[in-house]
Amino acid sequence: MSLVELTIDGKKTYAEGGTSVLEAARQIGIEIPALCYHCDLPPNAACRLCLVEVEGQRVLQASCTLQVADGMIVHTDTPKVQRVRKLMLELILSEHPNDCMTCDQAGACKLQELAYQLGVKESRFSGQTQRYQHWVTDDNPFIVRDYDKCIACWRCTAACAEVQGRLAIGKGYRGFEAHPVAGLDVPYGESICEFCGQCVAYCPTGALMERSAVGAGRQWEMTKVTTTCPYCGVGCNFDLNVKDGRIVKVTSHPEAVVNGMALCVKGRFGWDFVHHPDRLTHPLIRQGDDFVEASWDEALDLVARRLGEIRDESGGDAIAVLASAKCTNEENYVLQKFTRAVLGTNNIDHCARL
Repeated sequence: MSLVELTIDGKKTYAEGGTSVLEAARQIGIEIPALCYHCDLPPNAACRLCLVEVEGQRVLQASCTLQVADGMIVHTDTPKVQRVRKLMLELILSEHPNDCMTCDQAGACKLQELAYQLGVKESRFSGQTQRYQHWVTDDNPFIVRDYDKCIACWRCTAACAEVQGRLAIGKGYRGFEAHPVAGLDVPYGESICEFCGQCVAYCPTGALMERSAVGAGRQWEMTKVTTTCPYCGVGCNFDLNVKDGRIVKVTSHPEAVVNGMALCVKGRFGWDFVHHPDRLTHPLIRQGDDFVEASWDEALDLVARRLGEIRDESGGDAIAVLASAKCTNEENYVLQKFTRAVLGTNNIDHCARL
């Protein structure tokens, strides 16, 4: 596409035709606040916090859906824009429980962050706020829903439809009662949900949360450790949220080259084996009918000796090797090389081959 020239807050810039004003502003370091917008999702202008003033336009425009045009002059921080943004934020807060002191998402809540940035301490508008049972009980072990904290940004439904392509959740009801629903407003376990957790990853508030994280600590108490998923050979990256040496939850790592924000149910929720009491932490060697702990040197010496004996006595094809997706590609390459060159057999397979 051809480049168009526009001016944002006095800065001349160029952007490809079809680019939104919000993205064009971010490209030159101007941050326009937004709750419903995410670069992975189609814009829907639901929150109206990204409003900007465009010279020649009578009313403020939603910058997430407004496309750049040649000669456009945009103002993102005028008194009028600030006044309307604060008003929109007050309207959102008017039906949102202000329980930041006890909310698990405090410190990681986009609504809380923008209220701080815009200096909105409370809403002038009063009315009904509590509409649902605090935590929506469900038959799944992964996700809890608190629709009192839902701001109807619809990022969760867009992520399910546009990123995951599952359409497991959608918009339910109308007006004040509008909120995301699974299927025909059934528990997640009765819908076609795959429990990938995309809805949780894109939720800007505490409306959707990992069940393991409820009551387990606040965001500033956790340390994020970026690592690679151990379940298959794709190589997805994510962040382990660690408190006191224990994993509390897994969150998406937006800069992950392979997967971005996307994870499957195993990657996002299948980490509990790390702290499981039945997890093996030392090599075991069979002695009679029992297994006893051994050192790595003892275990490796035994394996090397027995593999050599079997190969020499019965030939390499008497041995079969199964590789693991929990190993790196390099480790699996070395294993197949060892199997063919040292053991003398092609009997090697991989757990994720099918």
